[in-house]
Amino acid sequence: MTLREAWEVEAARWIRWARAPGHDSYWQFHRDAFLPGLPSPPRRVVDIGCGEGRLARDLTAAGYDVVGIDGSPTLIAAAREADPAGTYLLADAADLPLPDASFDLAVAFMSPQDIEDLDGAMREAARVLLPGGHLRMAIVHPLNSSGKFSSYESNATFEIRGSYLEERQYADTFERDGLAMTFVSRHRPLEQVAGAVIAAGLLIDHVAEPPARNMPSGDRWRRLPLFLHIGAIKPTTTAHPPPRSALDRSPDAPR
Repeated sequence: MTLREAWEVEAARWIRWARAPGHDSYWQFHRDAFLPGLPSPPRRVVDIGCGEGRLARDLTAAGYDVVGIDGSPTLIAAAREADPAGTYLLADAADLPLPDASFDLAVAFMSPQDIEDLDGAMREAARVLLPGGHLRMAIVHPLNSSGKFSSYESNATFEIRGSYLEERQYADTFERDGLAMTFVSRHRPLEQVAGAVIAAGLLIDHVAEPPARNMPSGDRWRRLPLFLHIGAIKPTTTAHPPPRSALDRSPDAPR
């Protein structure tokens, strides 16, 4: 099953999960860490992987002009129903039905780990951005998706039993307050995620690792980041390819 197919299967459960007040991490501690990192409105925004539209609605309320994109017919229908005046398009993130250089800002909030072709999605984000435009994305932190705590104790050991470095698909099922949801996503190491942004010709200008700061003191998740935020800008002029990062160099490469 592809990631898109898996999310269409879970779409109805996701709508209930995402819209339950205060239920999801979006409401608990993630939205308010992400929004301040966005360039201020008014700006034309493409929301890549908009889901049922909650971020798009918040951005619209804040003064942005938003076009939402998602690959799930059920989620796009729900977004349109909740926001009849909005624009929501059913499309592949790696093949956006949008003109070149037509947006000031591209956001991909907690969707890149659910996109099959991340390299293609980043190329498309870069294509539709105006020169000087910004990309802002949020994902499950690769450290988070690579392992688990051994218990619920505050001093629990965080264990990586597989390989952090290998891309792989995974599924996590959660049940809370009478709601259940299976998240099917793809783990990618940080180098691969950042590499997709750089390969698209964008220049990374922002990195943040927000932990669950509103969890009780001593909670195990205050020790590690839950999420990773990456920001980038589209150059205003054609530049030479960026130098290879230290992670790309062999031990004998010149420095």
